[in-house]
Amino acid sequence: MQQFQVPQFIDIEDKIIGPLTLKQFFYLLIGFGIAAILFRIFKGIIAVILGLPIAALSVAFAFLKINSRPLPVLAKGFIAYIFRPRLYVWKKAEPGKRVVEKTPMQEKSPPTVAPKITESKLQELAWSLDIKERIKRKRE
Repeated sequence: MQQFQVPQFIDIEDKIIGPLTLKQFFYLLIGFGIAAILFRIFKGIIAVILGLPIAALSVAFAFLKINSRPLPVLAKGFIAYIFRPRLYVWKKAEPGKRVVEKTPMQEKSPPTVAPKITESKLQELAWSLDIKERIKRKRE
């Protein structure tokens, strides 16, 4: 039976251009490109007033994280929140009666049950985690 090594750290983006990821590079490229165009079109203080905030915003988009979430993700969520309709309707129930309305999704879905881990499953998990060490030993 063939053994395969499971990739690790798949949630970390690759560094493509120096210490930058591809997204970070494009955020900086677009921001500083717009700032450079503004410095070509306008001269003096107007270019600084327009160009520096754009350059600072591009640096923030590339590097700033708030609560370990990148700024573009937060900005997307903020824009979606602003433009999403918000209409809250409250139906007052009579005292003593509890009204619970089920959505069609709740009616169809079975109750969630956590799978039980048996000893054999734990052994399989331990074996899969030790694959990397076993492969290194075979190479040496």
